[in-house]
Amino acid sequence: MIGRGRPRIVGNSAVSSAPDSAFHQGEPWGLTIPSAKTLTPHNQGMPKIAFIGAGSTVFAKNLMGDILSYPELAESHIALMDIDEERLRTSEKVGHRVNEALGTHAPISATLDRRAALDGADYVIIMVQVAGYKPGTVVDFEVPKKYGLRQTIADTMGIGGIFRALRTIPVLLDIAKDMEELCPGALMLNYTNPMAMLCWAMNRATKIRNVGLCHSVQGTAHELCRDMGVPYEEVDYRCAGINHMAFYLQFRHKGRDLYPEMHKVIAEERVPDTNRVRYEMLKWLGYFVTESSEHFSEYCPYFIRRDHPELIERFNVPLDEYIRRCEEQIAGWEKLRGKMESGEGLDVKRSSEYGSTIIHSCETGRPSVVYGNVDNQGLIDNLPQGCCVEVPCLVDKAGIQPTRIGKLPPQLAGMIMTNVNVQGLTVEAALTGKREHVYHAAMLDPHTSQDLGLDDIRSLVDDLFEAHRDWVPGITA
Repeated sequence: MIGRGRPRIVGNSAVSSAPDSAFHQGEPWGLTIPSAKTLTPHNQGMPKIAFIGAGSTVFAKNLMGDILSYPELAESHIALMDIDEERLRTSEKVGHRVNEALGTHAPISATLDRRAALDGADYVIIMVQVAGYKPGTVVDFEVPKKYGLRQTIADTMGIGGIFRALRTIPVLLDIAKDMEELCPGALMLNYTNPMAMLCWAMNRATKIRNVGLCHSVQGTAHELCRDMGVPYEEVDYRCAGINHMAFYLQFRHKGRDLYPEMHKVIAEERVPDTNRVRYEMLKWLGYFVTESSEHFSEYCPYFIRRDHPELIERFNVPLDEYIRRCEEQIAGWEKLRGKMESGEGLDVKRSSEYGSTIIHSCETGRPSVVYGNVDNQGLIDNLPQGCCVEVPCLVDKAGIQPTRIGKLPPQLAGMIMTNVNVQGLTVEAALTGKREHVYHAAMLDPHTSQDLGLDDIRSLVDDLFEAHRDWVPGITA
């Protein structure tokens, strides 16, 4: 999991917050944002936890609540950083309200200076969206539409995922460079997509310990339990693959295999409308995939097809879904800001995110098991060594210790490789600066290549480079 070597590029250091932050302009509230010299020092013996992209206020609220709900972490120094001053102020207020709700007294600091937030940090949580909702995400959707290429999420795979990676990898390597100087022993917890590509690049180009975190494994397990009428607390499962395309190799209730029950959901026509794609893939592959149907529909060539538009309705594929979610999240941020202005209290509940669990286990030595995205060094035999895989990990004082899986069923490895090929070429492009590898990645992408010919793919890539010219540094012609 620990990468070796030196960063090749530092890129654009601008970091905007993740989707729930998008963009907002308005009058400042008059709060003081501490400079590097006035940041609150963290308590002796308590960890300093830096949030990079803390203007993702709703997500930051959940993570702060998770962390501070552990008594052993209740006085951790939370260092919030973002480039959007207004959002940062809101997140700082939210941090103090989390303290009030939990009865904790954690030092909460906020700064526009990334190096100040990183200085002396023990953990660095990454939750950024480079180029933001506008122009970043909107461009990723609108330019491909001119070629008839439609997407649902566009943050992990597809042409949108490729360019999101090209925008983000330089920024993460820039953060890693700062960490090597200011907090070389810190653990980076990355929540930003495209997860596999970002972690792969980090492992190749930096010395910083890192793990990619997602909620798709535990989230999908909850969904499956609801579909089968089984209490989540009574199931156990084993899952492996890559982020957003891991498969449940086992799913059991008190020792009983639940796969027959999953197939019964199909036979009895109880498949949820929002999950038709994944249950269809269960029929063909024999295993259930972790990420949602709207995501998975654009990781393969079977469901979003210009030559078979009827598939969109048959499998209930929500085109432009991420655009809708971003707008919904912007509205959610506005609502939360209104609560902060009115002095309302916050309802703080634990989320299903793994970040706080990892920090707690590392600090206390109390073991836990999470699913992490880590360097494939002998973990999954029939995926390339050095790619980023998602596997169960033991966490304790020794850190994150991934589980060796061995070989995946061949059909699963084959399906996953269609995505790994694209990820590897995108990482190669970002680390070498060779534009030709971006063309190669798009040529091999299952969804893009299914709808577009080679000339159109090249033209689309060129148009996206032009549209994102300020956000993809270091890529040569």
